[in-house]
Amino acid sequence: MNNEKNVSALRGQLAKISAIRTVGRVDAVEGGVVVVSGLEGDARIGDRVTIIRHDEASLSGEVVQLSSNLVTVLPDGPVEGVALGNKAMVHGAATISPCNDWIGRIIDPDGRPLDNLPLPEGGVPSPLKASPPAAGQRRAMGERLATGLAVFDTMLPIVRGQRIGLFAGSGVGKSSLLGSLAQNMEADVVVVAMIGERGREVRHFVETVLGSEGLGRSVIVAATSDQSPLLRRRCAWSAMAVAEYFRDQGKSVLFLADSITRFAEAHREVAVAAGEAPVLRGYPPSTAHMIMSLCERSGTGGPAQGDITAVFSVLVAGSDMDEPIADILRGVLDGHVVLDRAIAERGRYPAVDVLRSVSRSLPAAATDQENNLLGRTRRILGTYAKNEMMISSGLYAHGADPEIDAAIQAWPDLDEFLASSTPKGVRNGFDQLGLILRRVKTIPRQTTHA
Repeated sequence: MNNEKNVSALRGQLAKISAIRTVGRVDAVEGGVVVVSGLEGDARIGDRVTIIRHDEASLSGEVVQLSSNLVTVLPDGPVEGVALGNKAMVHGAATISPCNDWIGRIIDPDGRPLDNLPLPEGGVPSPLKASPPAAGQRRAMGERLATGLAVFDTMLPIVRGQRIGLFAGSGVGKSSLLGSLAQNMEADVVVVAMIGERGREVRHFVETVLGSEGLGRSVIVAATSDQSPLLRRRCAWSAMAVAEYFRDQGKSVLFLADSITRFAEAHREVAVAAGEAPVLRGYPPSTAHMIMSLCERSGTGGPAQGDITAVFSVLVAGSDMDEPIADILRGVLDGHVVLDRAIAERGRYPAVDVLRSVSRSLPAAATDQENNLLGRTRRILGTYAKNEMMISSGLYAHGADPEIDAAIQAWPDLDEFLASSTPKGVRNGFDQLGLILRRVKTIPRQTTHA
């Protein structure tokens, strides 16, 4: 079996070799881009280019602009050492060749190992920017998935093939929540895209947050913050290509991207270098399409495919849910989860603000009885939130309003429940929630008066 894998990987590598190469020359170095002549008949936007310096060291890059006789290349690294007349060769669009042996491994956006161990390649290269399944052939979202966390198993269900956004500022438990989902959520394979992360954070996430059990069913694709915007942007595409590889085998894949904000920032750097104007609060017009194209590749698959259940994290400075990236994602996803700093500061994790979060899998993902429980819980939480200042300051007199009395009674148990785990599955979560509400006086239904 190993020999067959080795032969398949060798065939994949041999298929990439061309007997003839067109060689161009560096014509100019302008700012952070390299202008090359002689490749205009062979290069296309997005093609990979290798520049050979006079000391025989090579520098990779990507074609970002074309003119009648010149090709503009954005390098993957610093341009120091590049000189006029250096050779340049074009290699076609970037691809990645996943295989089942990638599970449990950490790789870079080009499919190279980051854990100092040999990494086999699959026999068939996958494009980094593949088309999503045809809209008319995609299945509807599937059954609810157990996550091991009460708040998601009840209030904010995630179903097979759903795509949600995780909106959070820095330091409110976003990485820990993603690690918990990677460890406990139902899936055959987990693919994690760590985009623009700090180098030490990659190891911390893998060893401490994810753990050996989580890594054992995961593929980690990482591009650190010091790497070029091309690699940081490519990280999201490569990770999605890996997820699509397993989806096409009929597997249920959990895709975690941390974060789409850094993906958009990397795209902004590339787009500005290609001549786009940053008009959308600092982002170029192509940002929205770039994000939506990535998100659309996840979700349910076609008849013979599996599915990609996706969680896209977004960094929102100052909890600004109307900033461009958050606004784009809310419009294309099947729900959003908001992590609140105030909740984290009082020690409740995950710091999910249920009232500001939405799962568009409801009400279909729950039974009528479960939806009644969820509706009543939201009313209790909403009543407490609306009157929290009055309650905390001691201005509320017990007995003045039965709804507020019920909210005061239930709130401590509900707050504890939202931070709890549900190791026995979704049914166990609803049993716990029902037990809490049975101890509370019934809140009268709201009536509408003409």
